Amino acid sequence: MPKTDTESEEISNKSTEKSEEQVKDTKPSEDVAHVYIGKKPVMSYAMSALIQLGQSGEIVIKGRGMVISCAVDVAQIVTQRLGGGAYDVKSTKIDTEQLGEGDDIRNVSTIEIVVGKI
Repeated sequence: MPKTDTESEEISNKSTEKSEEQVKDTKPSEDVAHVYIGKKPVMSYAMSALIQLGQSGEIVIKGRGMVISCAVDVAQIVTQRLGGGAYDVKSTKIDTEQLGEGDDIRNVSTIEIVVGKI
């Protein structure tokens, strides 16, 4: 028995709703701004992070090696001092990367701190 126009329209609407929900759930990481911590003063990274949080709503603060403590400092400054309680640490990822080639391979610790709106 052939389907009427309204039946086929309802079916296509349901499939469209499902595909839109799937797209929302799989949010690409390119939408999230990244702040890479280096040798500059901590407050400059904190201000940069705060500006990007105002634009995107969520950022990833990345540090590796000796600047891991600075990355943690930036996250704390943004969430507690400058954010005024509007931002919170969503997740933290600790990892190790291998750098170098051949016999000169060494392990370097890394941290990624995701900060977003509450």
